[in-house]
Amino acid sequence: MSVYAGPVQDLIDELGRMPGIGPKSAQRIAFHLLRLSTEDALRLARSISEVKARISFCRRCYNVAEVVDGAAAECALCTDTRRDPTVVCVVEEPRDIVAVEKTQEFKGRYHVLQGAINPIEGVGPDQLRIKELVARLEPEGITEVILCTNPNIEGEATAMYLARLLKPLGLKVTRIASGLPVGGDLEYADELTLGRALEGRREVDE
Repeated sequence: MSVYAGPVQDLIDELGRMPGIGPKSAQRIAFHLLRLSTEDALRLARSISEVKARISFCRRCYNVAEVVDGAAAECALCTDTRRDPTVVCVVEEPRDIVAVEKTQEFKGRYHVLQGAINPIEGVGPDQLRIKELVARLEPEGITEVILCTNPNIEGEATAMYLARLLKPLGLKVTRIASGLPVGGDLEYADELTLGRALEGRREVDE
């Protein structure tokens, strides 16, 4: 039996479903929200509703993009004609694009996998945006794919899978170089470290 009133427990349960939020953190956030003024709480609720209504994923690279006429449009990076369309940097999540862009070292385009291979959690290649990446190669004249997945077990497994898939197609397939801590995430890397990793990327052997 729950100690808290129904709506409070429902809020705690919903918060607890979010990544990185355990039961205690969910309780702390829930009671913080209860202490907010009605105006502040409603503003937060409107922000969540607005982002769900107006934001989706880019129909080309799967970065976040605005919804136009009821459908996802292309993101600003895909429509930027100054970027090199023949080089694509593959990342796991949209937030990783922000990390790479901060380095100011990369001038190509992106492809977001929306995850990494993780058999323990039931995530295989078919759950990622890999088929969509392959479908882009010929129409966009892509000649190099930079594998910029996280330097952890899941990221490395995803990079190796993509390398085996893409190398036979005659593409240059590179992996970001050392300089990033193994087991870390791109979003926490500083600009200098990530910039050096991009500069020192290497070709992936089969």
